[in-house]
Amino acid sequence: MGRKFSRLLLAGLAASVLMGVLAACSGNNTPTTGTAQSSTKGSSNLDKSKRVELQFYMVGDAPKDLPVIEAEVNKLALADLNATVKFNYTTWTEYEQKYKLLLTSGQPIDLIYTATWLQYQTYAKKGAFLPLDEMLPKIAPVLNKHVTPEMWNNAKIDGKIFTVPSTFKEYTPDGAPYREDLRKKYNLPKPESLETIEAYLDGIKKNEPGLIPVSDTQNAFALGLYQLLPALKNNLTGDWLKNYGLQFSYDNPRGINSYWGSPEHLQMLKLYKRWADKGFWSRNQLNATAGGHDVFASGKAAIALQGENPVRFNDSVTKIKSVHPDWEIGYFPYTEFRGFAVPNPPIGNGYAIPKSSKNPERALAFYEKLVTDKRYNLLTSYGIEGKNYKVVDGHYEMIGDSSTNGFPREGMNSWAWRNPNYMLFDKSFDQVLDMFKKMDTMYKPAYFSGFAEDYSSYQAERAALEQVSTQYLKPLEAGNVEDVEAGLKQFMEKAKAAGLEKIQKAYIEQWKKYMDEIGK
Repeated sequence: MGRKFSRLLLAGLAASVLMGVLAACSGNNTPTTGTAQSSTKGSSNLDKSKRVELQFYMVGDAPKDLPVIEAEVNKLALADLNATVKFNYTTWTEYEQKYKLLLTSGQPIDLIYTATWLQYQTYAKKGAFLPLDEMLPKIAPVLNKHVTPEMWNNAKIDGKIFTVPSTFKEYTPDGAPYREDLRKKYNLPKPESLETIEAYLDGIKKNEPGLIPVSDTQNAFALGLYQLLPALKNNLTGDWLKNYGLQFSYDNPRGINSYWGSPEHLQMLKLYKRWADKGFWSRNQLNATAGGHDVFASGKAAIALQGENPVRFNDSVTKIKSVHPDWEIGYFPYTEFRGFAVPNPPIGNGYAIPKSSKNPERALAFYEKLVTDKRYNLLTSYGIEGKNYKVVDGHYEMIGDSSTNGFPREGMNSWAWRNPNYMLFDKSFDQVLDMFKKMDTMYKPAYFSGFAEDYSSYQAERAALEQVSTQYLKPLEAGNVEDVEAGLKQFMEKAKAAGLEKIQKAYIEQWKKYMDEIGK
């Protein structure tokens, strides 16, 4: 999933748990849904008399061969549904702002990606999406059966279904992929704590001056490193909290409190400053356009500290090995440090029909095809067999390499329509499956996934706080402020003037009400 990912204004753990930036898979490959058969038969209740073009929106970057895949999809969709589809992508640059604009501008959109890390719950509660409860059995009966009742219940907000959730069980914890071959070459420690990461980076900086030590840009490392602070390793925060500086302990969610301005916050900011002074990342990284995942996967950096869940790690390995087969890549999942793993809820990835849709029924029928029809699913997940990939002994194998193949595995960011019955894995994915088997033994439920923030009472303060965070906090996280203590004091003063205390008070009230509802 993924995935990762800019605008990381606060460190936290649950973003890595809930992100679906490229999601992972379960510890076993058995189907987990209501149907295992390919669906090529459409609903007889669908009016297909008028040809339409569906507008389909996904976050992230489009693959190079998207026009080729889109043309092949449209051959199928035109024959089956009398429809064509235009696939649109936000790019990863300022994707959150673009996503918000798409849902608030009234622009006609027929299908749009949803995720907990994109505030699905909040947008659904505010009426951004059409309810699907009545349409599903009528227009998409195969899809309705494919998704289990438990998964449909997980997708409900205020008793209604607003997104088609992913049917693929997944763990998406953060972790750090790193150049294991260089670690061995220079006899460096495994980067499994703040101390050993620093020692590893010291060694890289000394011995490999042409290599970027840390791949992360846009302060993404702040979210990753927070998870390795011993005093806070049981604490969680989510994307819905990141602009407010709030955190909570998994075992004591009612004890929600402020991370911003705390001794731990100051400790981490001083660490960022020290690492920036050592040259572990570029002083200009706040202006970088490439994401840390792509920088690491291109072989230009020694380690990535955030956004690298096991599937993204595997993706990096596949890309790097295709160009540098002699390199060895290690990985440290942060669950090893924390001692527990929370799976991604089904709503971690999904697709909804915005209220601005001109063709809601045709859109739902098309999405049913993406998920349950093997032709659509394989084409949009892996590309054209024989051109983009081949199947060898039941495993996915890329044709060519990442520089020549215009449609890598899940190149369309097809996380939400993964079908456990059709999925193909690279042989290297066995190591990821082993990780998930271990995570199954560390399982804790994601009880907080249904929380939906209502910020209508502090919307103005929220916008002001975002500006303050960008102006005063991000330079601190980048290590660009000389006097860290004075910088943090200034940020807190500006944040309070923007309405931080009002925001936190209102948010905590909502959070505790949600705790009452779920019995926590």
